[in-house]
Amino acid sequence: MSSGTAPLWVSLEESNGSSSVAINTLLAAMLGAHQQISDLIFSPGRVPQLQSRGELIPIQAPVIRPLTADDTRRIASELIGANKQAISTLREHGSCDVSYGLPGVARFRVNVFIQRGSCVVVMRVIPTVVPSLTSLGLPPRLHEAARLRDGMVLVTGPRNSGKSSTLAALLDDINEERVCHVITLEDPIEFLHNHKCATVHQRELHSDTPSFPLGLRAAMRQAPDVILVSELQERDTVEMAIEAAETGHLVFSSLNAPDATKAIERIVGFFSTPEQIGIRKRLARSLRCVISQKLLPRKNGNGRIAVAEVLTMDAQKRKQLEDNEYRELPAARTASWDDMDSGIAELVQAGVIDLDTALLHTNNPERLRFVLDTRPAK
Repeated sequence: MSSGTAPLWVSLEESNGSSSVAINTLLAAMLGAHQQISDLIFSPGRVPQLQSRGELIPIQAPVIRPLTADDTRRIASELIGANKQAISTLREHGSCDVSYGLPGVARFRVNVFIQRGSCVVVMRVIPTVVPSLTSLGLPPRLHEAARLRDGMVLVTGPRNSGKSSTLAALLDDINEERVCHVITLEDPIEFLHNHKCATVHQRELHSDTPSFPLGLRAAMRQAPDVILVSELQERDTVEMAIEAAETGHLVFSSLNAPDATKAIERIVGFFSTPEQIGIRKRLARSLRCVISQKLLPRKNGNGRIAVAEVLTMDAQKRKQLEDNEYRELPAARTASWDDMDSGIAELVQAGVIDLDTALLHTNNPERLRFVLDTRPAK
């Protein structure tokens, strides 16, 4: 951006942008170029790119040229639209998240960020059909989490491990079977849930509520049975989510953590040392289960498959959590049906993933080898 150019966020606020028709035509063309597209990327100095099956692919066409900073600014302006809060967030923090819909084709989770004074746009493709637990390849017993009446259910895993899809599948399970009121707080809204048995109201951060804590406080006055918070990112959100679970609501959320132990450690770590005794006791009473998952590349190169384990709280585990012995929780789950290594071993035996992939993604290679050696061949 030249020295005489107005600040980026001013350009976004004042720009007419390219027409939505032109943007939508470009997006539709990119989506039609390959199968299993996960992301679209617009970066200055590059032609538009897409990511498919883990490979970054430039769009090849006679009329396609490398994008300029003005191009990506106009694209960002069109995608952000009239969302002043998103522009403010971009100005203050250097990035913002919004959702965008291509009618009848796809929805996107859009991240706009600033690098060297120019805009980069990354668009995560969200399937138009809400996934089921079965379609995601997750353990059938996860249906039990959707049938809980109160408490907190956490879905954990590293970034891009499918946590949002799992939350959507759990919510759809409730929507299919239970007459209840559901409120979601999302940043941004990804999967769209139609009313089925349940009445589902989805609220997006910034456009529908200024913050997760305020959205949660309001939700508890809006007569929900189920509350979904897309992610626990800071102390106030965690405290309000626990309070909602304590007061008879069923609360679902996600956390970037590799397993249940690290998830609990992160939650406790949001609070000062004097507060941690109390928060462990509250969490022990309200936490029902922790679902930890990963996405592993398939052996045939056709995408990735989820593998998960579920830590279900019982009296012993609650006592361990209260007594600050939550690091001992994994010892109680190693022989259970839903152990991560058992799930990975099943995928190896079924020929879905190869052994090298399995050993790379397990937290305990020796245990995985033991499981494979002692389990009967299929």
